[in-house]
Amino acid sequence: MSDSISEPHWHAAALAHLHQADPILSKAITSVAGPVRPAAHEDLYLALLRAIVSQQISTKAAAAIWRRFTALFRPDGYPEPREVLRMEEDELREAGLSRQKAGYLKAIADYQERGLLDYEHLSQLDEEAFTTHLTAIKGVGRWTAQMLQMFALDQPDVFSEGDLGLQNAMRKLYGIEETGRALHKKMLALAEPWRPYRSLACKYLWKSLDPTPPINADLGWDG
Repeated sequence: MSDSISEPHWHAAALAHLHQADPILSKAITSVAGPVRPAAHEDLYLALLRAIVSQQISTKAAAAIWRRFTALFRPDGYPEPREVLRMEEDELREAGLSRQKAGYLKAIADYQERGLLDYEHLSQLDEEAFTTHLTAIKGVGRWTAQMLQMFALDQPDVFSEGDLGLQNAMRKLYGIEETGRALHKKMLALAEPWRPYRSLACKYLWKSLDPTPPINADLGWDG
């Protein structure tokens, strides 16, 4: 992401808080090369498509599939919803998408076509209302809603204990051995002192695992 993108007004205060609140997290933040620069993006439709493509696969695999997916839409590579809806499933699968994900992308395109992904409206919703609205789309779960809140809306205090990347980062940093619900409970307890800036903490934890910018870097997803 370009350094010309300005940081939100709370960013400096968030970093200071995280450094003071948690010495282990502070060390991890200091070790990460380059700052995380959050930036909200108004194209929730595109951000949601990318979140679905990224589900349950590595950053590199997601980047490759996203490139092949956008290459289907000429000349500018933007997946206009009507074009996504017209596309045959086989075409989407040739880009590397599973049959299930191809269906999810079409459901998102339908939601966009019906005017249900308006940034101005959705950015005003609280976490519960936002999650309820998005999870009405087939294939969109709580994790995806949280990713949009963290990145596309740049909300400062979101934490996703179910994210595998965060689980791996926190296992490594804090020596966590628990699994399942016990793991989630431990993560939530460790993250409590990070409030109200848990989103930024998550982004540095992701970055500590993989220094390569993810496919969503141009949308402010610097994880």
